[in-house]
Amino acid sequence: MFEAVKKIFGLSTVDFKSLVENGAQIIDVRTPAEFSGGHVGNSKNIPLQNLGSELNKLDKKKPVITCCASGMRSASAKAILKQKGFEAYNGGGWNALQNKLK
Repeated sequence: MFEAVKKIFGLSTVDFKSLVENGAQIIDVRTPAEFSGGHVGNSKNIPLQNLGSELNKLDKKKPVITCCASGMRSASAKAILKQKGFEAYNGGGWNALQNKLK
């Protein structure tokens, strides 16, 4: 069952550390209040509801890793970015992503 959940949310065996080392952007799609409570270093905060209007803040030539609190909003953000032509990955919850980047 966990494999099915991973597939739904795009949490496959992506090497997030390597992506970041090669220039990937990390976008945290939580609210500013959630972001201020803790976040992945060097991540940008673009709340999910603002993502469509703030795509110009992202470099379309670089991969984007999305994260949030649990992986739900980041899955939606990944879908939006893919639809707009970005190479996007769902990093899931920000805390788990942070651990994957160590």
